[in-house]
Amino acid sequence: MTSASPEATPLIPPMRWLLYLAAFLVFLAGLVLFVFPLRTAEWFAWTVNPPMTAVFLGAAYWSAAGLEVAGARSASWESARLAVWPVFVFTALTLGVTLLHLDRFHLSPDTSTLALVATWAWLAIYAIVPVAMLVISWIQIRSRRPAPRSVVAGWPVLPRALRLLLVGIAGILLLYGVALLAVPIPAAAWWPWPLSELTARAVGAWLVGLGWAAAQGQMSGDLRTVRPVALTSVAFVILQGLALLRHGDALAWPSQPAIGFVSVLLAIGVAGGWALALSFHR
Repeated sequence: MTSASPEATPLIPPMRWLLYLAAFLVFLAGLVLFVFPLRTAEWFAWTVNPPMTAVFLGAAYWSAAGLEVAGARSASWESARLAVWPVFVFTALTLGVTLLHLDRFHLSPDTSTLALVATWAWLAIYAIVPVAMLVISWIQIRSRRPAPRSVVAGWPVLPRALRLLLVGIAGILLLYGVALLAVPIPAAAWWPWPLSELTARAVGAWLVGLGWAAAQGQMSGDLRTVRPVALTSVAFVILQGLALLRHGDALAWPSQPAIGFVSVLLAIGVAGGWALALSFHR
């Protein structure tokens, strides 16, 4: 666990355990989606097709698990909040997507027992986690120590070029994520493989969460706080690369959406690797 500076606000235990719990839950979701993408009709809360969508979502869940563990291991709120707010945004948006498409979830009595259990667990998690995160965040913020007058808020420490790259990535992810949430079918025409309304909005929620993390990361005044976001970015790109190796035939090559998808992945990998290298050589 990283140590907090004397001026930092310690991470309160309820927030730490909430992040550990969230990491465990997203790991389980990623396990089904990434390892068993062809079994979502029997083992997941809703049927995810094509398999490339399942492994894409699974990779996102697994990379987010690393972000949440890193946030939970942080000694200070100033470091952990880079994990907290993207998770809150994603879970709140996914709750909305779930309620909007509840008819697509495995709530019918004729579904498999495992799928039924997974569905009710999904509903409970996305109903409880955003509320719990908001309440615990409020308690956490109220516990913040007033900074001494001699302590001045740090300016963003990342190089200008890296900050501009992160701003560009954040802008693309946020704008396209919002488009997928608001107008899923027209926006999905720019995605490199077919998406339904539900899967388009599920992907959109992830893009907004990832874009939020990138936007927060470029404003950090401490390289140590960037490390969890950087690690998540690198893990996300590696896992998406494995997903493409397994089900990349779902993409229409060499279409503009496919080229754009790979280009954004490479940009995320470069930004994550760059920030990670800087965080270890501060």
